[in-house]
Amino acid sequence: MPRIEPLSPPYPASVDQALRRWMPPDVPHEPLALFRVLHRHPELASRMFSLGAGLLGHGLLPAVDREIVIARVTARAGCAYEWGVHAATLAQRAGLSQEQLRATTEAGTAGSAAWSPRHAALLDAVDELHDTARLSQFAWDALRVHYEDAQLLELLVLIGWYRTISCLANGLLLEEETWAAPFPTR
Repeated sequence: MPRIEPLSPPYPASVDQALRRWMPPDVPHEPLALFRVLHRHPELASRMFSLGAGLLGHGLLPAVDREIVIARVTARAGCAYEWGVHAATLAQRAGLSQEQLRATTEAGTAGSAAWSPRHAALLDAVDELHDTARLSQFAWDALRVHYEDAQLLELLVLIGWYRTISCLANGLLLEEETWAAPFPTR
């Protein structure tokens, strides 16, 4: 049971309108439990929406790169909730295979055949930042080969944002969405 209960329908008109903005059009699911909890504090939800929607819908990183980063960050943080939501929807649309999604949950997979050098550099960067909150010159140089300055800034924000989302979902004890991809067991 979550520590803060998500809102349930019927929603006040302002919350209903805000929740519709958070969900992609034509999605057959109710708004995510995470979104419904955040709307217990509408001002905070509104501020978070701008950054989250910007990273997902208007970012400079290729969608597949973005989803690799999100999967690895959420997997490293042990956030089955957010990993499962992305694995079931956006990661597959971006072109990640089931093998690649599973590999994001396994330590030491950056060098495996599942990843190109660009994607291996992303995984290594996520791992370093997760472990140390720093990025070595070696990891930075590996990223510079593939990304421009604006993309690198976005990448660092993306990693931090999904670490924040993972802390939020884990701290709230959010249960996985019924339609989400199950987090692989080790």
